[in-house]
Amino acid sequence: MSRSIFFASSIALLILTGCRSITPTTPSQALVYSTNTPISSPTSRPEETAPPTAVLVADEEIDEVIQTISQELPSPAPDPLRFIFPTPGPAPVSAWRPPLYPTPWAPTQYDHFFFSRPIAADEVNWPLADYRYGGIFLPGIVHTGIDIPVGRGTPVLAAGPGRVTWAGYGLYRGALDPTDPYGLAVTIRHDFGYQGETLYTVYGHLDQVDVLLGQRVEAGEVLGLSGATGQVTGPHLHFEVRIGKNNYFVSRNPELWLAPPQGWGILAARITNSNGNLIRGMTVTVISQTTGQTWYVKSYGLGSANSDPYYQENLVIGDLPAGDYVVWLPYDDTMYDAEIQIFPGMVNYFSFRGKNGIETEPPDALDSEFVPPDTTLTPTP
Repeated sequence: MSRSIFFASSIALLILTGCRSITPTTPSQALVYSTNTPISSPTSRPEETAPPTAVLVADEEIDEVIQTISQELPSPAPDPLRFIFPTPGPAPVSAWRPPLYPTPWAPTQYDHFFFSRPIAADEVNWPLADYRYGGIFLPGIVHTGIDIPVGRGTPVLAAGPGRVTWAGYGLYRGALDPTDPYGLAVTIRHDFGYQGETLYTVYGHLDQVDVLLGQRVEAGEVLGLSGATGQVTGPHLHFEVRIGKNNYFVSRNPELWLAPPQGWGILAARITNSNGNLIRGMTVTVISQTTGQTWYVKSYGLGSANSDPYYQENLVIGDLPAGDYVVWLPYDDTMYDAEIQIFPGMVNYFSFRGKNGIETEPPDALDSEFVPPDTTLTPTP
């Protein structure tokens, strides 16, 4: 289930993080709907493995760390760059969330919640609903992370243990640059990897950096304070997960890596047309059958918005309370729907293939040749 990644020349504009705020969805009346398609039965997934134990690398001499870091800096991006960002909306309203599962959390062999939230639980620590990973709001600009809408001066925390491999201005181009669109940023090279690949996390638009290049940090340690440096329209934290290399071309959806609140889960989906080609920008409606609360999330599938090797997803929405839901998808003048169940502490999955409709089977059931991945935490290569 490997896939090749194509980068158009305009990908130099991708990332970045001009961000807008939006009020999170609040409970609403249940929607009344009708379709001419049958509703599929939900399929449960059994628990398969216990959470793995992190493996830490030995401490290194700081000069050796710096030498290693210098070989891992991202490749400079081509110039000139021109960034345009959407106008911010109203600030989000905070809402209570249960405590998070302890990290690393891997309830099945397919899930890898290795990271804690980079913002503490007493603040808004979930992504903006309308500016998720892979979103495209203007031509040629792909969002390679999530934006957490916190005010200026909020402590930003390390999502896992590791070494600081970037601290300051210039992350985008890989060299000191006060005009860099990330602004003040920190990157951590983590002590553990995934399937033999190194893992990195990125923290952008900081107002203040409190760590040094080469410094060792533990999960939950303060890296700095959130702000509005770089190309932004307001204060927030831009957070990325990168795998294999420290550059934006190898990002993954952070919502598949951050531990969910206890008793809550994540929904991932692969949305394609009848020929199996990814559909970008389809709005999927997710409705709780218990509360009537409604979420809207758009599919991605362009440039450096990379899919998980198992889920092959192009749509993710996290922080869903466990329970029964209905999903709606519009395609070719027909509304398709299915009942799904969100199981707590794990990724829940469905696929859509055009006129073939919705399947709630997991990816391995749809592909008999699939070999389950090894999700055990491994030492950093």
